[in-house]
Amino acid sequence: MKHLGIDICVKNLPELDPNYIPLFSFYESFLRDAKKPLAIALERSNGQVAVYNTFIHGTPDMAQADQYYVNRIIKTMLWLYGGFKVYLSGDDAVCAAMQEVYSASGSQAFDFDYMANVFEHPFEVVSCAQVPEEKGDPKAIGRHLEGCRIGFDAGGSDRKVSAVIDGEPVFSEEVVWFPKTNSDPDYHYDGIVSALKSAAAHMPRVDAVGVSSAGVYINNRTMNASLFLQVPKDLFDAKVKDIYIRAITDTFGNVPYAVCNDGDVSALAGAMNLGENNVLGIAMGTSEAVGFVDPEGNITGWLNELAFVPVDAAPAAMRDEWSGDTGCGVKYFSQDSVIKLAPAAGIQLDETLSPAEKLKVVQGLMAEDDSRAAAIYRSIGVYLGHALRLYHHFYGFKHVLLLGRVMSGKGGDLILAEAQRVLNEEYPDVAGQINLALPDEKARRVGQSVAAASLPEL
Repeated sequence: MKHLGIDICVKNLPELDPNYIPLFSFYESFLRDAKKPLAIALERSNGQVAVYNTFIHGTPDMAQADQYYVNRIIKTMLWLYGGFKVYLSGDDAVCAAMQEVYSASGSQAFDFDYMANVFEHPFEVVSCAQVPEEKGDPKAIGRHLEGCRIGFDAGGSDRKVSAVIDGEPVFSEEVVWFPKTNSDPDYHYDGIVSALKSAAAHMPRVDAVGVSSAGVYINNRTMNASLFLQVPKDLFDAKVKDIYIRAITDTFGNVPYAVCNDGDVSALAGAMNLGENNVLGIAMGTSEAVGFVDPEGNITGWLNELAFVPVDAAPAAMRDEWSGDTGCGVKYFSQDSVIKLAPAAGIQLDETLSPAEKLKVVQGLMAEDDSRAAAIYRSIGVYLGHALRLYHHFYGFKHVLLLGRVMSGKGGDLILAEAQRVLNEEYPDVAGQINLALPDEKARRVGQSVAAASLPEL
């Protein structure tokens, strides 16, 4: 196959999506003849800087390919690490193109605006002679099991809370709520406080509170989260940014607390369950939720929003409705992927059903060994095998924990097997370094709540 003048060789393509172009395969092919050094650095809060050194062609005939390549690398860095300032060194023409692309009127205007809001700082792309040095700020967080702790997990359809004493859950409760459709932040606050009080009633005291929540959290503050999608911006700024801090301190006073993205807490739960570090957790459900625990057992503070990291270079790749970009992980590793592949498999889904209900229909067919449903899961497994090579390029993880509704049942087993096969056949250089795993039954039941409760240090 060929894309932007680059010849790409791929052995394994998803049977239901033959036009798919694995982005990592494009990168490898692009770099074969790219000799001009280019450095990219991304600055985020607290002085953290991520650096990526690479090459481009730097010739007029390859200008389009160069710009596409650099665009996708910047996009990946933004959603993997998060940041508000991009430094480019090595090619003024490419830098000028990226300044236009990542602007309020450019093709990546969504990323431009989102990152500026999350980091509360104007977003910019700047040219420089030399990019800043890399600087991280990993934090040893979690695995603190002593004392009487509360673990709270805020999801889009239900909220879970556990009372945990010396690492053992003594009470758990799951309550249905509707945070995504409610515009009153007091609804969310009251739900959080109700859950905290419910858990506290089953312990002699409360020593610490840990929160696992969908969204972007910096210094325990809510910077962006779909849970509060309907809350107006003025109320979001006034009542949501510090909602967990207020709920905890209003209820228990000055106790230690920590608020983390649910993907990171899932990865932490997996690390605790496996007894290992260097774990990437990928939950395939409504979206693609991801977390990472580094080789030292730390949480990095990165965004890890791989749902918006591109994985497909095909010009006709499916467009994400929220960000407006194409080929991003959310359309390949969530219930959206199952739904988008169903017509190609010959499965017609009732359009009056919700996405979750459509997934259940396909899961029911898979449980009966329907060959059409199996083709869907095999295709997702091929997607995953290629994407894991891309993710490994940036993370260098050793373990991958696969979670979420899409991974349940026979379909999940098929996804895992196909992903492993693609890694073995396409990427033998790293296949032996990656351990793919599903959580055991105990981890599925109480792992997330115990991990959330273990976040704060006494």
